[in-house]
Amino acid sequence: MTIYQGKSTKKFTGGKLRRNHSKRRYELGREPSFTKVGETERRAIRTMGGNRKLLLLKEQYANIYNPEDKTTKKLKILTVKENNADPHYVQRNIMNRGTIISTDEGNARITSRPGQDGIVNAVLLK
Repeated sequence: MTIYQGKSTKKFTGGKLRRNHSKRRYELGREPSFTKVGETERRAIRTMGGNRKLLLLKEQYANIYNPEDKTTKKLKILTVKENNADPHYVQRNIMNRGTIISTDEGNARITSRPGQDGIVNAVLLK
C-alpha cells in the first residue's frame, strides 16, 4: 500500500478543489522502514532517476563520534533509551534520527537517518 503525498482535494473551508491533473507516480510515498536493533539487514529500492537507496531494516552496530577526543568508533548498540518521535518506539527498539541509544561507552544520539541512509551514525553524549 502506497502513501499519496500529493495535494488534497479539499479546501480548508470543506469545499472541493478542481484538480489540474490526475495522480502522478512521483506523488506517491512509501511505508516507513522501522529500523530495529538486531542482526544487520538492508534492502535496496529504486528511487527517482533510477538511483538506488539503501533502507536499513535492522542494525546492531553504530559509528559513534566522540567530540572530546575527536575520534570515531564502531560500537555495539545495546538498546534504545529515548525516542522523541514516538515513546512507543522505545519499547519496540525502533531507531530514527534523534533517537538516544545505549552503547558500551555510554549514551549516544543518532545523527543519520537510518531508514534513508542505510547507516547509523551517532554522537556520544556527555
